[in-house]
Amino acid sequence: MSTIRTYLDKVLVFFCVALFILMTIVGTYQITTRYFFNSPSTISEELITYSFAWLSLLAACYVFGQRGHLCMSFVYSKFVGKSRVILDVLSELTIAVVAVLLFIYGGQYMALSNMEQVTASLGVNMGAIYLILPISGFIILIYNVLNLYDLFKLFNSENVSEYGKNDYQD
Repeated sequence: MSTIRTYLDKVLVFFCVALFILMTIVGTYQITTRYFFNSPSTISEELITYSFAWLSLLAACYVFGQRGHLCMSFVYSKFVGKSRVILDVLSELTIAVVAVLLFIYGGQYMALSNMEQVTASLGVNMGAIYLILPISGFIILIYNVLNLYDLFKLFNSENVSEYGKNDYQD
């Protein structure tokens, strides 16, 4: 399972870095054409906007895979051992429901509903732009399964009572 996580991490980091490099190059091009040649590029602005949306969602998937997402630590830090594992499992199950309903189902609906609409400057199908929603939902679901596997392994381990003891507590 760790091989799947490592591979998925590397793929996501590659795409995030590639999108960031693309945005930097296109942004530099846009600034250069606007200020030095007095001829602003509308294509570059739209490309940066959609690239940023894709980058944000893919980076969010990566952060989720690292279990670096937000939590209410003032409540979370009160739990240790098996109770914290159970809390983490409930969190993962809630996220799975959100990933399936909002990202996969809702994103698929958005993508299919907007296949006729075309972007103003790029001429790209808006359905293709919205495809990042079900793609990121599927990636989150993969990470979710990996996280649940790790949590169930931890729940049955001898070290479960130590889980969460090193965290800051009031």
